[in-house]
Amino acid sequence: MIITFGIYGIYWMVSTKNEINSLGAQIPTGCLIIIPIANLYWIYKYCEGFAEKVKKDNNTILWFILYILVGIVMPAIVQSELNKLSK
Repeated sequence: MIITFGIYGIYWMVSTKNEINSLGAQIPTGCLIIIPIANLYWIYKYCEGFAEKVKKDNNTILWFILYILVGIVMPAIVQSELNKLSK
């Protein structure tokens, strides 16, 4: 993400959003991620979809806070959990 100035991070989040939505989540369009205040809403919905459909623990607030405070850890956790589902 450093080499692409964050563009790959946005691409990755939209790609994983599509995977989570295919599991039944309702995460809105990825265009909201680049709009300053709307991106917080989008991240919350992303964390909600992850918590309910992938992790199945319903701890949306926990995942949202983790994403906001330690942003680099959340993509690793999401990718790990999606990899477990694909097996």
